[in-house]
Amino acid sequence: MSAVVAGRVDLVGGGPGPVDLMTLRAWRLLMRADVVVMDRLGPDIRPHLSPDVEVIDVGKLPGHHPVPQDEINALLVDRARRGKRVVRLKGGDPFVFGRGGEEVVACAAAGIPVDVVPGVTSAVAVPEAAGIPVTHRRVASAVHIVNGQSELTAATLAALGDPDVTTVVLMGVGALPRLVSDALHAGVPADRPVAIVERGHHPDQRTTRTTLAAVVLEAGRIGVRNPAVIVVGDVARAGMLLPDLLASDAPIGGVLR
Repeated sequence: MSAVVAGRVDLVGGGPGPVDLMTLRAWRLLMRADVVVMDRLGPDIRPHLSPDVEVIDVGKLPGHHPVPQDEINALLVDRARRGKRVVRLKGGDPFVFGRGGEEVVACAAAGIPVDVVPGVTSAVAVPEAAGIPVTHRRVASAVHIVNGQSELTAATLAALGDPDVTTVVLMGVGALPRLVSDALHAGVPADRPVAIVERGHHPDQRTTRTTLAAVVLEAGRIGVRNPAVIVVGDVARAGMLLPDLLASDAPIGGVLR
């Protein structure tokens, strides 16, 4: 009787989108995978996979989660128990608002070998594509990353009010009016610089620079849409770092086509 091949799960951070911003380890695991479970915002690696690889799309849209997290967890465990090498491909980093920790717990509880491959988080990479450093000497010495779908905590309000801190909001477009209202009510200066970077590291990237007081009106006027990263702080000020590049919405660096 032949031995049963043990399966495993690797949670792979795909970075902000372009395939060439993934790590070498991520690429190697994808090329060896039997099953790839993909998110909506991960890199599209399907053209590079063998035709016999099972690709499962579990991507979520804002307010619409067709495959609940419990079902994703069960799917990973099921395929690994069949002896498959499973790659759970996520946008950004698995442990930055990616629910990777929940998937690790589910696999470990089922006795499935599981590992995590870091990815370039969009909280840093997307502002970077627009010439915005999340830290900069004598401008910002700390970064506060927040899920825009959550209520603002005292810590986040303190970060927004601190001129030495950059606040990066992920998944915050839909909640922008509430976030701004809460921040202004808490005394955050109305002229605090804000940048919204849509589709970071893609050819159709667009960057909008404004202030806390004006950002809701401006976002509505131009039709800001997800995926987008919101940056609040002096690093978002127009011309702060790379004035020559700010005349264009083209992402800094190359995009693999």
